[in-house]
Amino acid sequence: MTRVTRRGLLLGGAAAGGAALGGAGLALAVRDGDASSSTAADEQATYPFEGEHQAGITTPVQRHLYFAAYDLTADATRDDLRTLLQDWTEAARHLVQGREIGETGAVGGSPLAPPEDTGEALNLGPNGLTVTFGLGPGLFDPDRLGLESGRPALFQPLPSFALELLDDAISGGDLCVQACANDPQVAVHAVRNLSRIGFGRAQIRWAQLGYGRTSSTTRDQATPRNLMGFKDGTRNIKADDTEDLARHVWSDGEGQEWFAGGTYLVTRKIQMLIESWDRAPLSEQEAIIGRDKGEGAPLSGGTEFTEPDFRAVSTATGEPAIPAESHIRLAHPDFNGGQRILRRGYNYVEGNNALGQISGGLFFISFQRSPKQFIDLQNALARDPLNEYIRHIGSALFAVPRGVRQGEYIAQDLFV
Repeated sequence: MTRVTRRGLLLGGAAAGGAALGGAGLALAVRDGDASSSTAADEQATYPFEGEHQAGITTPVQRHLYFAAYDLTADATRDDLRTLLQDWTEAARHLVQGREIGETGAVGGSPLAPPEDTGEALNLGPNGLTVTFGLGPGLFDPDRLGLESGRPALFQPLPSFALELLDDAISGGDLCVQACANDPQVAVHAVRNLSRIGFGRAQIRWAQLGYGRTSSTTRDQATPRNLMGFKDGTRNIKADDTEDLARHVWSDGEGQEWFAGGTYLVTRKIQMLIESWDRAPLSEQEAIIGRDKGEGAPLSGGTEFTEPDFRAVSTATGEPAIPAESHIRLAHPDFNGGQRILRRGYNYVEGNNALGQISGGLFFISFQRSPKQFIDLQNALARDPLNEYIRHIGSALFAVPRGVRQGEYIAQDLFV
């Protein structure tokens, strides 16, 4: 069995691994819709690392997320980025199988040297871990790494949006790692060890722990609820929607071989003003969303998966059954040029503020063929009455390279 080389692993030391845990918060102990432990099937679940597309996009959404954005160090070179992606790819091949990394793993080395694997995932199993890598737009800036000619034509930083209050400290980044798993410690272990490998070449800019998925990518997954108590992601693109995936998610590469079969990843950290929302009457909550809170059905009637009828009129009020500025109408493809995105977000809770209010909300993640899909949808939501109860405080955009074949590394064609 091949092992990750000691290069990068020993350089990291324990300190870099510990830095990866910043902001983990309270969510480690929270399970998705079930307070019980993972089942044996969950623990042994595996998804292949190799494939036409990277795992962690259409893969059935796991219970837990640890997402980390990295900046290259100031003196990092093009070759540093290339070798980092090589080392990360080799490590990810081991991690998703539940195997230790390094030549000696967590306990097999010299007692006088730091272990090569940090060890906190020993005996936990693979737990359905997927590791997804992305590249930030800054890597392609002129006079930086010499990668200008490899920039996809549509890959530009996101514009400013109405009402957002972004914190630069939790936005942007040169690289990203999305680790999803059925056990939170398995996801944290992946990011922690990749951070050690990156020591001297890249360091974490910000990280986010998420629990309780807020979307589903397969039809056998029940639609989850967000912290506002509503089902979220009912109309999400599914893994078997091959035509929609080809149209809305997978890129043709925009003339770049390394990006053909890739996609764009957008993250938005959306803080919810939960106490204010909790004081809103049920009728107001449902009118804002455009669905009933219990079943998740559109207010025009039916069940959760009934197509909304935006022409329906309420017999009680004579007004549209689904308000014209409700969230589901503003975001519906019929009013946005038919555009759709694949959502893969998570709830987050990070304790309370000084007033005792919950610091929590939605860590929104979406995948789309073009950043314009997200930009148009976000602009359409500027009139959303939900904005009274949320704040967009973090944002990032990454290009997710195509999947790899055996023996390849992530974005390999970028360095040819």
